[in-house]
Amino acid sequence: MSLELFNQLEQKVTDTVDALEMMKLENEELRDENAKLKQEREEWERRLNSLLSKFETSDTPSTTS
Repeated sequence: MSLELFNQLEQKVTDTVDALEMMKLENEELRDENAKLKQEREEWERRLNSLLSKFETSDTPSTTS
């Protein structure tokens, strides 16, 4: 294998490793963002269920008139 081919191969391997590291970092950022969004969704869901239960409570006719 000529030195030129070896250098090209080495550069491709280096570029691939760098790209993989960038993808790992991006993946970690996306996982963190996903976790935050899930937490926000759960909070909205909790608040919405609380409001819905208040409506259900106000919709039931009272037995004392």
